[in-house]
Formats: sequence, C-alpha cells, structure tokens
Amino acid sequence: MSLIIAYVGKKGCVMASDKRRIAYFGNNRQALEDELYDGSITTDDELMKRSKELDVPIKITDDADKLRIVGNTVRGEVSTKGSHETKRKRIYGTTNGYQIVELIGSETKSRNAGEKGIILFGNDFAKKQAETLIQRRWKASHSLRLMGDIFEEILGEIAQKTPTIGKEFDVLIQQPKFNPSEAQKHLNITIDADIKVLTKYRQQLTEEMIQKTREIELANKIIDEGPVGKVDSIDGKMIEVKLNEKTQAFNFNWKPLAGPNQKVMMFADTDDIKVGDKVIIKDEVLCLKRNKSPLSCNIILCSL
Repeated sequence: MSLIIAYVGKKGCVMASDKRRIAYFGNNRQALEDELYDGSITTDDELMKRSKELDVPIKITDDADKLRIVGNTVRGEVSTKGSHETKRKRIYGTTNGYQIVELIGSETKSRNAGEKGIILFGNDFAKKQAETLIQRRWKASHSLRLMGDIFEEILGEIAQKTPTIGKEFDVLIQQPKFNPSEAQKHLNITIDADIKVLTKYRQQLTEEMIQKTREIELANKIIDEGPVGKVDSIDGKMIEVKLNEKTQAFNFNWKPLAGPNQKVMMFADTDDIKVGDKVIIKDEVLCLKRNKSPLSCNIILCSL
C-alpha cells in the first residue's frame, strides 16, 4: 500500500502521493506483507531478499498514477487486488469539503464526508511516520503550494525507511470557490459520475475477458487433422466447399462465417478438381483427399 497525504480546507485541496505499486505472487503473501507494513523491512534490497526467502515473487513498479483531477476535485486512490475483486479506497477533495469512498469492484461499501482536515491513506507504519513529520513541519498558514512541497519532502523521507513507498511523487492542487454546502453538492455529483465510469469500465473488461475466453476455447478447436467437407461447385480455381456436420468456419476476428453443412469459398492450385472431392486437413495442410492438391482460404476451420 502506498501513502497519500491530503489537506482539505478553506484554501482548497492539495494531495501528494508516491507512485509505487507492488504485485505479489504466491501463497505466502500475508507473511511478507506483515513484515513489510510493520516496518521490519526497510529497503528494496531487503524486500527482494525476504520475498525470495518466503517464496513470494514480487514485481515493483514506480509509475502508478494514484492522484487524478476529477471535475473540481482531486481524487486519491489506494487499491488492493484480491483473487476475485479489487478493493479501492478513494478520497475526493475540494475547497471546504471531502468524501472518503470505499469500493469493492465498482460497488460502494461506505461513503463518509468531511469539511476540513489532513487525511492519510497508507499502511500503519507509513502513516505514523507521516503524522510525526506533519506535526513538526505543517502550519495552517502555509499556502497550498508550500503544503504540497512539504508533503513531497515527507514522502521522500519516509521512502528512505520503507520500500512500501516509492521515490517518485505526484502533487495535485484544486482550489475552486466553494462554501461547505456547495463543496458537498459538487462532490456528490462528481463522485456519482466517477463511479459510473468505473462501472462501465469494469463491464467492458468483463466483456473483453468473456471474448478472450471464447477465443481461447475456439483456438483449441482449430482443426489440424481430419475431414472438413466436400467440393460442392467449381469455378476455375475457385471452389465452393460444403462443410461437414462437425466443422464450422470463422474469420480472423473470430466472427462466425459458416456452420456445419454450410458453404465456404476456397482456392485450388490445380485444375484436377471434381465435384464431390473430399476436403481434408493432413499434417496441418488443407488439401483434396484424392490427390493431396493444396487448397487455400481466408478462414479459420474449427470443430464443434
């Protein structure tokens, strides 16, 4: 988990975050996370070494965009990917107001509002470090830009103590003119719309996954040996082939072109073709069974 530091008040909203993301692979993930989040592991090298000892492969990247401008708000998000769903915790901040939203998938589990304050998202170790440093350095009289600089410095110092925080940072500021009532009204509209976008995105991903699964299933049915059909008509070297009762045809985008007992076009390299000739695939080559003359087509032939 990363660290997000947010200030919300009458001056506006400023958020700072690192860009680190850690992906875990393996069954002993919890043991590694426990050591990581209690501060026992202090460097990237120690983390890589411990992950090998626990047989938990990891992948570390420092290019995640955890902050984003949405309408007149700044949105910060930390997420945890499970085996079935992604848990997201978001803060939306603007002048004189913020809301914290927790989601599983695209379903809202909790939503809480506030008017002002400094809000921290992250693991307990990182948050405790941040709280101490903020108390020493932050003042309400600071400008938003100076607050952003201070938050970025704090992130940098904490990154020296824990590999949960990367060394690349983002800082975003928004300062529209809202009173507390206007702020919450704007937040409600913005958040509702943003969650709808997430829902649509997840639906699209689901549809793409279903399509990919179907394509994999069809790819496993591609015929590389056996009967396909028989020649139904001949026009020079262009022939019409009637598929047998166990064969179907698709284009290269996996769109159905012909089902069993329907006809498809093929092309021959020989004039020695007869109506009724059987078409087969032999050693992954499409050909006539009678004389092994090769045939070509712009389709994919699959079994049912």
